[in-house]
Amino acid sequence: MSADLIVHDIGQLITPHEAATLLKGKSMDRANVFEKAFIAVKDGRILDYGSHDYKRYLAPHTECVDAGGRLVTPGLIDGHTHVVHGGSRENEFEMKRRGMSYIDILKAGGGILSTVASTREMSEAALMRQAGKSLDIMLAHGVTTVEGKSGYGLEPETEIKQLRVQKQLSKTHVVDVVPTYMGAHAVPSEFKDDRKTFLDEMLSILPFIHREGLAEYVDVFCEDGAFTLEESAHVLETAKKEGLGLKIHADEMVALGGVELAVSLGASSADHLMAITDHGIAALAGSDVVANVLPSTSFNLGQAYAPVRKMIDAGVAVALSSDYNPGSAPSENLLFSLNLGAIHMKMTPEEVLNAATANPAYALKRHQEIGRIAKGYRADFVIYDAVNWPYVLYHYAVNHVSDVFKDGRHVIRDKQPIWR
Repeated sequence: MSADLIVHDIGQLITPHEAATLLKGKSMDRANVFEKAFIAVKDGRILDYGSHDYKRYLAPHTECVDAGGRLVTPGLIDGHTHVVHGGSRENEFEMKRRGMSYIDILKAGGGILSTVASTREMSEAALMRQAGKSLDIMLAHGVTTVEGKSGYGLEPETEIKQLRVQKQLSKTHVVDVVPTYMGAHAVPSEFKDDRKTFLDEMLSILPFIHREGLAEYVDVFCEDGAFTLEESAHVLETAKKEGLGLKIHADEMVALGGVELAVSLGASSADHLMAITDHGIAALAGSDVVANVLPSTSFNLGQAYAPVRKMIDAGVAVALSSDYNPGSAPSENLLFSLNLGAIHMKMTPEEVLNAATANPAYALKRHQEIGRIAKGYRADFVIYDAVNWPYVLYHYAVNHVSDVFKDGRHVIRDKQPIWR
């Protein structure tokens, strides 16, 4: 069988193991490495790869790309973003510098509530343009799939507007967007004295969201100053009955039991986890819930990093994501989050690779299609201006991505977008 595309003269091809399984604990510290390798693509899928002879796949119509001895990895997966939002929050920068906490700013009407006001005012077209620019930046940094949350509407109309924008972007942009409904992100001021009515309203649109295919997951912010453990359980249990997948913002500032709730309900991931307890780590280790940690948030807020070394050593499956949002993590650069994972969280290069590919793919239920260079998988992969993966992590805060392929299509060439 001939190939549509062959990328050859790859100096080093590094990928998670081919088996479509979750990588936990010590298994995160392993990867397959091929020297002087190639990738052959047919109909947007990987036909073959490795260090053997690729000439058998050549045909007159085959496009050949010379990687020039550079590094190739699978397309990166950003499993936690708030990519669709209105406005920005640079006005809160000085407040943080003067010592105001994230929760204090939220209580003063800033934070999430500030973005809610901006998002409610913006049209779908304006949100499409703003989010599309963010996806362009993510793609340029090697990201081919993102998870995107709503949560900046806090009323049905705007929440649905955010989800519609994400659905449309996944059709029109080259990056795949996996939608998550997060109506329980904060309590708006108009419901501060009637939280139950607010949650009832947010949950009332779940059947519509599911029926229209607007979300695959439901998330809730289980945190002091946001939603209690009991409220979070109500949100997730209702979503589970509706047939939607579950995620949870948990143990970011205070450990309320959100991690244990995620495990008990079979959530796909528990996210943030800077304040996770030993009991929470043990619970994750005994489950297939992915610990999705967000080091850029810790970096920006000046908070402690999630205890990833302790988690991995205990047998937990870890993913690394950007948490891109306009407040606590205003950067679309997932590579910087990977730098932080290696430098501040003491992760090995192989652990970082698996945390940005195989494990987020598993958390998004796409582990049989993306997250690995493997036969039959979608041909999502990245060429770097580097000869090995450790260099990308060592030489931090720089975009080493040169070329990106999505479904076998060359979409970034020599750092320039060519997909439009």
